[in-house]
Amino acid sequence: MAGTWANRDHPPVERPRQGRDESAEERADRRWADLLQELRVAQTGMQILFGVLLIVVFQPVFATLDGADRTLYVTAVTLGAATVAALIAPVALHRMVAGRHIKPETVVLAAALAKASMGMLAATMAAALLLLLRVAVDDTVAAVLTGGFCLWLLALWLLLPMWARRRYSSRR
Repeated sequence: MAGTWANRDHPPVERPRQGRDESAEERADRRWADLLQELRVAQTGMQILFGVLLIVVFQPVFATLDGADRTLYVTAVTLGAATVAALIAPVALHRMVAGRHIKPETVVLAAALAKASMGMLAATMAAALLLLLRVAVDDTVAAVLTGGFCLWLLALWLLLPMWARRRYSSRR
């Protein structure tokens, strides 16, 4: 019997299973669901930040801002609008291609949009923080605090994931 375990003294070697036992379609569905959960968190935070940025222009203190602060405000609002659009783009992408049997490709594109939007979110947060701090404290202190915040974001959003990916992927 070719292909069967004929010799009882030497059982077949069991290899540890790698990953999940799922089809490409099941994997795409799971990855899509994971991505949507991640986007929900980012969208909520960004929409709150963007909403606050939108109402700033209607506050009396806005009239007292100098040209540099107004430019910073316009930058933060524009980045915020672009970030909201990028965070919502995967949903529009999915809706436009649903039923075309290209979910794995859709997930890859949506994940790329999500990564790009996280960079845009970081830039929006930094611009908004710098604007707020320039109004609240000395410009030098504002720049130092915003720089520290940017380093913190870099550590949390890029370096920690890269470290975890390298450390825990090498164990397998």
